[in-house]
Amino acid sequence: MATTRRKFVLGTLGIAGALVVGWGLMPPRQRLTTAQPLPTGEGEVAFNGWVRIARDGTVTVTLAKSEMGQGVVTSLCMLLAEELDADWSRVRWQPSPIDAIYNNIASVVDGLPVHPDTDNLAVDAVRWLTAKAMREIGVMMTGGSSSVKDLWLPMRQAGASARQMLVAAAAAQWGVAAADCGTENGEVIAPDGRRQGYGALAAAAAQQALPRDPPLKAPERFKRIGQATRRLDTPGKIDGSARFGIDALPEGLLYASVRLCPTLGGRAHSHDDAAARAVRGVKAVLAVEPLRGGTGGVAVIADHPWRARQAADKLDVNWDHGALASFSSAQAIEGFAAAARTEKGFAFYETGEVDAALAGAAARIEAEYRAPYLAHEALEPINCTVLFEGNKATVWVSTQVPGLARKAAAGALGLPDEAVAVHVLMLGGGFGRRLEVDFIAQAAAIAKAVPGHPVQTLWSREQDIRHDLYRPACAARFEAGFDADKRLVAWKNTSAGQAIVPQVLTRAFGLPGGGPDKTTSEGAFDQAYEWPAARIAHVKVDAPLQVGFWRSVGHSHQAFFKEGFVDECAHAAGQDPLAFRESLLRRHPKQLAVLRAAAQAAGWGTPSPPAPDGARTARGIALHDSFGSTVAQVAEVSLGPDKAIRVHRVWCAIDCGFAVNPAGIRQQLEGGVVFGLSAALHGGVEIVDGQVQQSNFHDQPILRLNEAPRVDCLILPGDGSPEGVGEPGVPPIAPAVANALFALTGQRLRSLPLKLA
Repeated sequence: MATTRRKFVLGTLGIAGALVVGWGLMPPRQRLTTAQPLPTGEGEVAFNGWVRIARDGTVTVTLAKSEMGQGVVTSLCMLLAEELDADWSRVRWQPSPIDAIYNNIASVVDGLPVHPDTDNLAVDAVRWLTAKAMREIGVMMTGGSSSVKDLWLPMRQAGASARQMLVAAAAAQWGVAAADCGTENGEVIAPDGRRQGYGALAAAAAQQALPRDPPLKAPERFKRIGQATRRLDTPGKIDGSARFGIDALPEGLLYASVRLCPTLGGRAHSHDDAAARAVRGVKAVLAVEPLRGGTGGVAVIADHPWRARQAADKLDVNWDHGALASFSSAQAIEGFAAAARTEKGFAFYETGEVDAALAGAAARIEAEYRAPYLAHEALEPINCTVLFEGNKATVWVSTQVPGLARKAAAGALGLPDEAVAVHVLMLGGGFGRRLEVDFIAQAAAIAKAVPGHPVQTLWSREQDIRHDLYRPACAARFEAGFDADKRLVAWKNTSAGQAIVPQVLTRAFGLPGGGPDKTTSEGAFDQAYEWPAARIAHVKVDAPLQVGFWRSVGHSHQAFFKEGFVDECAHAAGQDPLAFRESLLRRHPKQLAVLRAAAQAAGWGTPSPPAPDGARTARGIALHDSFGSTVAQVAEVSLGPDKAIRVHRVWCAIDCGFAVNPAGIRQQLEGGVVFGLSAALHGGVEIVDGQVQQSNFHDQPILRLNEAPRVDCLILPGDGSPEGVGEPGVPPIAPAVANALFALTGQRLRSLPLKLA
């Protein structure tokens, strides 16, 4: 382990020394029952904090994760229904209340800056303490591709616990031993074949003692988990009954439009609202301060969204452009590149003596890579609806963080958290943007101006793109050394850019951010490649621009950097890109198997067929570990008129541990490829004098149907619990395409988005 890594881990452990021998040795608190009883409808009973059963046998699963297109509703219901032996046709779901048992533990533990191959008592202790702490003081969150991993055991335990109570109730009625009874498809079965439905047993079963550690099924007994299953949320999206944040329509709803300062982080210095107030239907006009990392402006509340927007356009505002008035993204990225060249940074991973290996190398290569700031561009524009009633409030919102949403609204309204009720609706895309609460605090501050009236604050697409909390830009410098036989002997990588986590800690919790932020270097230091000697570091560069999490976070650009330079090393060594990667994975059979599966499926090593128009094609390959999963992709590309990059086909192999719903995994991989290609080919916001130059899909496009490639997905059988799926399909696509372009044209593209000279 690197010296810097060891100091960090042992330092953390030392600070928590008393906890290690006291609180830290106690078992974690349960994640089965809530502090307050789960609300129930007429004829329903709650068995624990995750499941209710009605008299008609309907099973309602409580979901602590937000559905934003990733299929989490279906996967989590599958986990509980499997252990409950529920009738799948009777399974429903509802969002959970806010409670500590729903805190996301897996994502925070996975966020520790530890190399995956590191395995010792100190690291285990830090992970244990982190998991215990997150159960108590953590955050309800959907993110980090952690939903199924985080609830793999709690959901199954909840189902198994309820099943055991149902069996006990039936056995008591029949006068038989519970151990002699079975369950199937929503019924308890007696030894003599009699059956009783869960609905008829629910009331009596809920009186049984709650099992704390119910036995779980062995994987070979699974009937639903592991089977391709149609999504439960699809029918509602087809018939229009599904409710997203923008669909919140409480009685008496008013609408707010905000004229935001064109400079990020700015505010209104003064404004003339006479023309705005003259618009029919306008109820109020008020200045709104920058909140939770957002931008300030002037809001108009009216009885119709179009009137509110028209009135906002008539405002005459004198702006205070603030600290970002002279900020330039181009200058910032130049600064990042300079820092990567000249500063050592924090070493997230070291092995061997890399400088000595480079000095003694027979040949050396070096390169610099860059990635821009990126907007999220979820299809559902930013919105939030708030009803303020003096001593309490209700919020309807699409959010990935219900607890933080409540805190943000409460803070803006001057209320205690408990006085705010949050209704989490479906998300029309999240990608990390709805991990932020700037727009929620803003909506609450606006609604406070008209107590007793619900107000929906709705941003335009232009505001969504120009007032995002962007994926950080980044630059990276690489050096590699080879011996006389062209074998790799040294790998040195220093990246530089802003850090997300310190900013999030400040704007969400008011805490100072300290210590290394894994997201800055993830995708660079935490990979399986067996470097002979290496140093992988990041230079944290502070800048006033607020940045946020973006789908696959640091992996989104570090994979492009790393896999591009791996290809450069293969070329310098005179080796096939696949064979070169294989030589660095001799002790990592999982990664080797995924890499070979994608290559074999793509016909690697055979001639690439011509494009439909006869143009020459070429293939590129990339391998990347993220969120516990390993993904390899092969992209087949050609050039169209004016050197337009066309991606025809992508082969994508994944090992994500236990595959809960293979159909959902394929959908997420396909979506990840399309999302990643949008950024690789088109993504990047330019900021001049603190103002974003792009505004809508015409100048910040997402991939269109005619650009989308065919995606072939291969799900390899994995061991253990499920790992991440929602994000791992994103990182490898940009380098796979860039590497294919090098094979096709001889041009090595080291900056995103990909543009040929």
